[in-house]
Amino acid sequence: APFYVMDEVEAALDDVNLHRFLSLVAEFRSDAQWLLVSPQKRTMEAADLLYGVSMKPGGSSRVVSEKVAAA
Repeated sequence: APFYVMDEVEAALDDVNLHRFLSLVAEFRSDAQWLLVSPQKRTMEAADLLYGVSMKPGGSSRVVSEKVAAA
């Protein structure tokens, strides 16, 4: 498939299996687009682009995006 959407699939993984999962994503990233919903820092560090939702106290929410620079 050219496009994958996954919602917190790595939430219950330990460090070893999280590394395996991120290696698998890296292997297929040139052949497909990935949309991963995740609160995990290591998963976010592997991303090219981050999206989030921010809300000020008592305010309305807004979508925030950040393009991650290549290391």
